Amino acid sequence: MNDSRVAYGLLKLQAIAWLVLGSRARAGVLFDRMLAAWPRDAYALSSRAHLRAQGGNRPGAIEDARALVAAHPGRSAADWFNLGFLLDDAQRLDEAEDAFRRAVALDPKLDRAWYGLGLVLIRQQRLAEAVAAFKRNTELQPMSPYGWYQLARVQVERREPEEARKIIRHLKGFEPKVAAQLERETGLAA
Repeated sequence: MNDSRVAYGLLKLQAIAWLVLGSRARAGVLFDRMLAAWPRDAYALSSRAHLRAQGGNRPGAIEDARALVAAHPGRSAADWFNLGFLLDDAQRLDEAEDAFRRAVALDPKLDRAWYGLGLVLIRQQRLAEAVAAFKRNTELQPMSPYGWYQLARVQVERREPEEARKIIRHLKGFEPKVAAQLERETGLAA
């Protein structure tokens, strides 16, 4: 084993230890050192992006998440999802859409990326496309109310009350509180 691999392994173990002990700042310093030596390292980029996001440094988190997908575009759909989430949070909707689409291209079963894509499409007023994204999300997570809720809301916005009623009836079978909330918010009785 060469010295570089040993040094990397030690820095990584120290960073993990500081994270376990709750010292994100000290772990961040170690990720900085790792990236100074290995600027394209996926673990360090991903970890530092997460730390920066947790610490409220959205621009820094986006910078690291972008560097990660630039260096390793096919590594993980989750990397693209995380970038999309950060960009969506920053109201950079076109960029977020692209990241979510890259995520679902890499892993068509990544339900949370379909959900994120649907939310972005709603904000872009692309409601027909949002319906398709939420339908895919609900196919992948049929017992989660979140996609169903958003799908019903979009159907109401599209002036498709019967479609929204079908969703409300469906939700009554496993999430009656969410169904009742939709009835209150939309004025639709199922």
